Amino acid sequence: MNENKLNIKVTLLLSFGFFASSIAWSVYNSFVPKILEGFIASTTLIGLIMTIDNIFGVVFQPLLGKMSDKTRTRFGRRMPYIFIGLPICAAAFTMIPYMSSLWSLMLVLIIFTFVMSVWRSPVIALMPDLTPGALRSQANGIVNLMGGVGAVIAFLFGGILFNYWLSRTGNGFPLPFMMTSVMMILALAVLAFFVREPKNAYEPDDTVKSEKVKLEKNEMKSLILILAGIFFWFAGYNAIETFFTLYATNTLNMTTGDASITLAIFSLTFLVFAIPAGFIGARIGRRTAILIGLSGLIILFFPMIFIANVWLTRSCLFLGGFCWAMVNVNSLPMVVRLSGEGKIGTFIGYYYSFSFSSQIVSPILFGFIRDLVGHYKVLFLYACIAFALAMTCLFFVRHGEDEPLKVKAA
Repeated sequence: MNENKLNIKVTLLLSFGFFASSIAWSVYNSFVPKILEGFIASTTLIGLIMTIDNIFGVVFQPLLGKMSDKTRTRFGRRMPYIFIGLPICAAAFTMIPYMSSLWSLMLVLIIFTFVMSVWRSPVIALMPDLTPGALRSQANGIVNLMGGVGAVIAFLFGGILFNYWLSRTGNGFPLPFMMTSVMMILALAVLAFFVREPKNAYEPDDTVKSEKVKLEKNEMKSLILILAGIFFWFAGYNAIETFFTLYATNTLNMTTGDASITLAIFSLTFLVFAIPAGFIGARIGRRTAILIGLSGLIILFFPMIFIANVWLTRSCLFLGGFCWAMVNVNSLPMVVRLSGEGKIGTFIGYYYSFSFSSQIVSPILFGFIRDLVGHYKVLFLYACIAFALAMTCLFFVRHGEDEPLKVKAA
C-alpha cells in the first residue's frame, strides 16, 4: 500500500459494497413508507417501523465490526460477512412489495434489516483497510460517489419504473425493488472477483501493528463530540429522506414516483461533489469542511419552512446535495483517525451506532410532531434545528485530522 498515492481503481472497486447498501436503503426509505401507509394510518407508527433497521444497526453493527476486526479467513476479515449477508438481503428485498398482510410484510422487513446490519460495518471497513490515513477523505469521496450513484439510480430509475409499472398494473412497487436486488447481486460479483483484502487481514492478531490501546482524554472528548454531531446531522437528514415522499405527495401534490425523482436531484449533486468534497476536506480540514456544509444546509432549507413550492424545493435540494457531500464524506475519516489500525471495524461500528441511533429517534420524533401539528410543513424546520445542534458539537472538536500528504492519483 503506497502511503503517498490514492489508488483510484482499487477504491472504485471496493466502493461497489457501499453502492449496494446505498441503493437498497434509498429504495427502502423512499417506497416502504408508502407501502406501510396502505396498512397503517398513524405516521408515528410508520416512523416506528422505519426505525427497525436502525435498532438492529445500533445493537449489531458495533458487534459485527469488532468481530470482523478479529476474523481471520483466507478470504480476509470483511468478505465472509459480505458473501453471506448480501445475497440474503437481495432475496428478501425482492419479496417486500408482494406481501399481502402487515404481518408477512413485517417478517420480510425484519429479515432484510437484520441481515443488512450483519455486513454493513465490514463492507465500509474495506476502505480504511486499503487506504492510508491521510488519503481517507479523498477515498471516502470516491466511496460516496458510488453511494450517490446508487441513490440516483434508486430515486430516478426507481421513480420511473414505479410510474411505468403503476400505469401497466396499478401497482408500481415491484419493479423498483426487483431492479435494486439485481444491482446488489452485480455489486457482490464485483467485490468477489476484483477486491482482495490486505495480507494481514487473515494473519493472527499479533501481526496487526499500530493498534491504539486507549484514547487520551482530549481525544475521547473529540470522539464523543464527533459522534454527537453525527447523531444530530443524521437526525435531520433521515427525517427528510424518510418523510420527503409523504411531504411531497401531501404538501406539494406530487405523485409518489415524481417525489422519488425529485429526491434524486439531491443525490445527483451529492454524487457530483463527493470527490471534490474529500479533497476540500483534506486541504482545509475535515472539521471546517463539515461546518461549511452544515451552514449551507441550514441556509438552503430555512426558506422551505415558509414556502411550499415545487421549484423552490427542487432548487434547494439541488444545492443541498453539495453541502451534504461536505458533511458526509469527511465525517467517517475523522472517526477512523482516532481508532488505530487494529480497531477500524470497531470504530466504524461506533460511527454507525450513533448514526443509526439518531435514525431510531428521528422518525418517531418527527412522526409524533407531524401527528401533533397535522401537516408535513414542519419537516425542514425540524431538519434545520438538527443541523444547528450538530454544528454546536463540531465547534468544540480538536482531533480527527491526519497530517497532509502530497496526494497523487494512481
